[in-house]
Amino acid sequence: MKDIMIAATKNTPEISFESTNRVLTIKGEAYPENAAEFYAPFFAWLDEYLADAGSGSTQVNIELVYFNSSSSRVLLDLFDKLEESARQGHRVVVNWKYHADNDMILEYGEEFAEEVEAIDFQLQEFSD
Repeated sequence: MKDIMIAATKNTPEISFESTNRVLTIKGEAYPENAAEFYAPFFAWLDEYLADAGSGSTQVNIELVYFNSSSSRVLLDLFDKLEESARQGHRVVVNWKYHADNDMILEYGEEFAEEVEAIDFQLQEFSD
């Protein structure tokens, strides 16, 4: 599987995947003007990755400081795909990282965690 690296901009997150350790990271701010266009290459890559993932495990680290409603829907789509893969025997661990002062991100993480059953969804607080 090939790595993926989408550099962050002022309104889009960094998205990276290292195939050697199977860690996907999404971090930064996420309010792209056209979410469907921005995330399309990522979802194309993700579909290909999950098709070949087998029964291994993947760690997903999400560290967003802000995201808009269209990115929230994208995150739901991401969790749906990961949940489906996890139900087929692929171990998926999501580390939802939020700053201690960012209650909004914590609340979103709690809501997303309630939407999944097969994913090991961890809320991880950090501070400066």
